[in-house]
Amino acid sequence: MKKIVECVPNFSEGRDKDIIEAIAESIRKTEGVTLLDVDPGYSTNRTVYTFVGDPDSVVLGAFNATKVAKSLIDMKNHKGEHPRMGALDVCPFIPVANVTMEECVECSKKYGELASKELGIPVYLYEEASNTDYRKTLPQIRQGEYEGLAKKIYKSEWKPDYGPAEFIPEWGATVTGARFFLIAYNVNVLGTSNQAHRIALDLREAGRGPEEPGKLKEVKGLGWFVDEYNMAQISMNLTNYKITPMHIAFEECLSAAKELKVGIAGSELVGLIPLEAMLMAADYYIEKENLFILDEKQKIKLVVDRLGLNSVSQFIPEKRIIEYMIQEKKEEPLASLTVRKFIEEIASRSSAPGGGSASAAIAAIGTGLGCMVAQLTYGVRKFEHLDNEMRKIIPPLHNTTQNLIPMIDADTNAFNDYMEALRLPKNSPEEKELRNEAMQNGLKKAIEVPLNTMKYGDSAWDWMIEIAKFGNIASKSDIEVGARSLEVGIWGAYKNVLINLPGIKDETFKANIINQANLIVEKAKNKCDEVLNILENR
Repeated sequence: MKKIVECVPNFSEGRDKDIIEAIAESIRKTEGVTLLDVDPGYSTNRTVYTFVGDPDSVVLGAFNATKVAKSLIDMKNHKGEHPRMGALDVCPFIPVANVTMEECVECSKKYGELASKELGIPVYLYEEASNTDYRKTLPQIRQGEYEGLAKKIYKSEWKPDYGPAEFIPEWGATVTGARFFLIAYNVNVLGTSNQAHRIALDLREAGRGPEEPGKLKEVKGLGWFVDEYNMAQISMNLTNYKITPMHIAFEECLSAAKELKVGIAGSELVGLIPLEAMLMAADYYIEKENLFILDEKQKIKLVVDRLGLNSVSQFIPEKRIIEYMIQEKKEEPLASLTVRKFIEEIASRSSAPGGGSASAAIAAIGTGLGCMVAQLTYGVRKFEHLDNEMRKIIPPLHNTTQNLIPMIDADTNAFNDYMEALRLPKNSPEEKELRNEAMQNGLKKAIEVPLNTMKYGDSAWDWMIEIAKFGNIASKSDIEVGARSLEVGIWGAYKNVLINLPGIKDETFKANIINQANLIVEKAKNKCDEVLNILENR
C-alpha cells in the first residue's frame, strides 16, 4: 500500500505573488509529491502550502521549498497579523495513509537535519517530535515571536534542535515536527450564534474551563453566525479524528441541538480529509442502520448524505478526499487493460506479463465468480431466508477479489526488479557484491509476490464452500468454474514460486517458502474437490 504523508509548511509571505509562486513551483517540481493547495493571506502576510507524497519525497519537497524561500524572503521587514518567528515559520508532517506517527516524526527530523546542514538555519522540533515539555507546543516555542528570538536563541534552554544557536535576521527560525491530521469541520445550526456557541462549549474538550470540561476529546470549537449562509455554525477543529471522528462530532451536535430544540441542517467540511475518516463514518452508519454496502463509492455517498455535506456547497469526493486527489491513472497498467488487451499482452513476444500475472488474474476470476453468485442470491425474495448467510459470505469474497487484482501487476513488477538487477555493472568486487545483493532481493520479491497470491486465494476457500452449500443452485456451474479457477490460480502461483527458488542462497528462507507453498497448494486441491462434491450432491 502506498504511504502518504502530508506536509503543510507556513511561509511568512502572503503578498508577493512572485515569491508565493516560486515556492509553489519548487514543490510541484519535486518528484513524488503532489501540491494540493496554496492559500495566501494578505493581512496575515503568510501562505500555507499543502502537499502530499511518500515520506522521502515529502521531506525533499519541504527542503526544496525552504531553499527557495531562503533566497527570496527577508524577515527583517516582515509584518503581519499572524504570529511568526521565521521565514518558514512551521513545517508539520502529518500521517494520512499507511504511515505511522513515528515515521512522520522521522520525516521532521530528517528535514530539520537537512535544512540546517545545507542552509544553515536554526530548526526547533515540536509536538510529537519534541521530548521537552516546556518547548513542545507551537505557542511555547513561538513565544516572543521573531522580534524576541534575537535574545531568546542564545539562551541554553532555547538552543535549536538543529542548526546554529544564533539569530539570523533574514530568516529567524523554523519549527518542524509531526502532528495528527486536523479536520476543520462545521455543523450548520438553524438557530442563533449563542445557541451554536453553547453547543460548542458543551462539546469541545476545553469546555467552559477546567471545572467544566466538554464531552469530546481532541476537539476545539466555537459557535458563530454566518451571514452568507443565513444560519449559525458550530465550528470545530478535530485534532485527532481517530479519537473523535467527524461522524461522532456530528451526532453529538444533533443530540445537543435536540435538547435545545434547534435544528441541524447538515454540515460543512473545510479543506481536505483522509479517505480513512470517510470510511470510518460509513462503517458507523452501516452498523447503526444495519445496512449492507461494500462498494466504496456508495459508502462515500452514504456519508455525504448522513452528514449533509452538500448543504453549503457540493461535496466532490475527487476534490476533497486526499487519496482521490492524488491517485494515479495507471497504478495498475495490466489490471486496467481490457480483457482482450491483457491476453494479447500475455501472448506478445515478451517474458512479462507471464504465468504469475495470469495466475493472479485466474484466481481473482475464481473468487469473483463466488462473490457474484453470493450477490445474485442476496436480496432475492425467494432466498430471503439466506440473507444473513450471504452477508457473511460476500464481504470476504469481495475483499479477496480486490486483493488479488493488484497482484496481476505486482508479479510483473517483481520480475522487472530482478531483470534490472541483472543489468547492474559488475566491473569491481564492490559492484559484483551490490549486483548479487540486488539479484537476491529481486528473486525474493519474485517469490514473495506469487506466494502472496497463493495466500490471498487460500483465504477464500471456506467462503467458496459456504456459497456452494447455500448459493442459488441455478448458478451451480458458475461456482464450479470459480472453484476450479481458484485452484488453478493458486497452482500457477505455486509454480512461479518454485521456479525462482533455486537461485536463492538463503537455505532457511527457501525451506520456509517451500513449506508454506506446499501446504497451500495441497489444501487448494482438497478444497476444490470439496466444493465440487457439495455441488454434485445438491
